[in-house]
Amino acid sequence: MKNKYIHIYRDIVEKIRNKTIKPQSTLPSEHELMEVYETSRETIRKALNVLAQNGFIQKVQGKGSIVLDSDKIDFPVSGLVTFKELAKNMGQTYRTIVQFLDVTHPSDELMSKLDLEPSDEVWRVFRIREIDDEKVILDKDFIKRDYVETLTREVCENSIYEYIENELGMLISFAKKEIIVEEPSEEDREHLDLEGFSNIVVVKNFVYLEDASLFQYTESRHRPDKFRFVDFARRMK
Repeated sequence: MKNKYIHIYRDIVEKIRNKTIKPQSTLPSEHELMEVYETSRETIRKALNVLAQNGFIQKVQGKGSIVLDSDKIDFPVSGLVTFKELAKNMGQTYRTIVQFLDVTHPSDELMSKLDLEPSDEVWRVFRIREIDDEKVILDKDFIKRDYVETLTREVCENSIYEYIENELGMLISFAKKEIIVEEPSEEDREHLDLEGFSNIVVVKNFVYLEDASLFQYTESRHRPDKFRFVDFARRMK
């Protein structure tokens, strides 16, 4: 069969997706796979390499090929996508819980991040994001009140960006992002279903309007097993 390794790759992917092969289990050895698929070691290695490149397995020296969780949601690093858009596109059941919403004067740290004065006002919105009844994201939004004068819990439960673009008529253009991994805080443990996870993925966003005005700083704290942060990269010479 031409490109037999592709057939083997697709067969193993199907078994991973339908849970015949469980996440965190180990694939059979190369020799065992050679017998199962009646093919050469080179063909098996090609199939395993494609599985690794596409995020289905992780090769661990001394342990073999560990199966990764294929149910992770692809979170585009270079795009500006809302939680509502992301969850709807993935066909997941979702809910946003507004932890609190208020207007405050900025701290020293926030003044530095958003280029504010002590007398300026910002909206402070903390929201818990549920996917399939699991609390997996804590979003902490800080929005300059000069740009968004009014904000309600109903808007925050639905989509702030939808409100800004459709109701206020402003165009959200781009963001600078920083992604780090750190230990969960007490706040994270209180509000997220961490299930013993010892780290979280933190995405910090500095969000700008069409005229390049910085209007929002957001810190999104993600449970690590539910998301895969992806991007498209093109080599430039």
